[in-house]
This record gives sequence, structure tokens and C-alpha cells, in this order.
Amino acid sequence: MNRFRRIATFALAAALAVAAMPATAEEPAHTTFDDPPPGTIVQSRPAYLAGEAMHSQWRGVLSKKVVGSDGTRSFYQWYLSLYAIDGTTYKLQYRSPKEPVPFAAVTQAHGARIWFPVQDASIAGAGKLMGPGATQLVVASHEAAADCGTSRVDVFFYDASMKTVMTTLSVQNPCSLAVTIVKDGGGDELQMTGPYYAQGAALCCPTKPKATATFRFRNGSWTQTPRYFKILN
Repeated sequence: MNRFRRIATFALAAALAVAAMPATAEEPAHTTFDDPPPGTIVQSRPAYLAGEAMHSQWRGVLSKKVVGSDGTRSFYQWYLSLYAIDGTTYKLQYRSPKEPVPFAAVTQAHGARIWFPVQDASIAGAGKLMGPGATQLVVASHEAAADCGTSRVDVFFYDASMKTVMTTLSVQNPCSLAVTIVKDGGGDELQMTGPYYAQGAALCCPTKPKATATFRFRNGSWTQTPRYFKILN
């Protein structure tokens, strides 16, 4: 009898633990895109840009499409598509490079079978970077036409008053810039790592080869500690 009582007690505790977990929106089954991502999907991540109400799911999708070849390698145009769910349909709200962030339009070099810029990207994830409720989507990208190119990190959010998607933070750095979402009791934070170049430093010789800065959104604005990387907005 004691054994069955222990099992029942354990089951009840497990049920209560599950019930106490914070509720999040669920994605309906058999969803479709009203305007599918161009080319091949590379990465698809959920987010709750407008809050965690039922059926308020958003989705960030990275895709790429071949635009040309030099006979040995292919060149790609990358796309970032942001969708908000409506019933069982994801409706397009934002797409780059139609929007300039983060991707430029890839074009063919004059008189050559080469297309620039060469692009790459990844979705770092979503976090509650601007306070409780909604999450923001963090995208890292890199474009190069010469040298080591330029890396950037963009944080996308939904502005309810303007009913549009935009960036709340864009950070740029030569060569490389990696980003990690750090969970914190006082609100999620971003850690970015890359080479630090003091003013006038050559690309070959960063002032600090591996520097890390923390980005926090507090009291309506972003702070960077230490100030290693260029904030664009």
C-alpha cells in the first residue's frame, strides 16, 4: 500500500509541476506559408514578437537561392523572412533583401562570372531582451566582397504602435562577430565576441584578437560593456 501511495504522490507532484510551468503559445498543426521563403530553407526558428498569447507564434526563416556559378562553386542570395501566424497560415511580415537589413542584393561583377557580396547567416535564437512578454529574434550575418568582409548582429522586434517589424539593435564589426543569448534573472542579455579594432588599426592586426562585450536593454535603451563594437542604431 505504501508503494502505491508513493507512486500516486509522485504522479500528483509531477502533474502539479507541469501545471505550474509558464504557458507558451502552441503552433497549430499543418501550418503553411502564404509567401514561401525563396530557394532552400537553411534555418527556421519560432519567436513570439508580439507576446506569448495563444496562437501568436512568429517564425524567422533563413533561406538561400543560387544566383550564378563560376563553374566550380555556386553563389547565393540569402533571404531573411519573418512571418506571423494567422490561423494555420504564416503570413509574411518582413523580408530582406527587399528590406535592407541584414542582406544586400547579390549582383554579378562586371565582365566576370562572380557574384558579390558572398553571404552567410544564422539565427542565434529568440530572447526576452527588452523585458517580459514578447521575445526578440537575433540574427548574425556576414557579407564579403573583398578582404575579410563585414559581420553584423541584428535584433528584430515588433513595434505594436506602428504595427511593423524593425530592428531595435544593429551591431557591426570587421571580419567576424559572434553572438550568444544569455539568460539572466533581470532580463536576457547578449554577449558578442569578435576582433576589436581601435581607431586606425589595420584589418591584419586587430588591437584585441578576441574581445567580448555584453549588451543590455535597460530603461528604454541599449548599453554595451566594454565598448568594443560599432552600434549602428
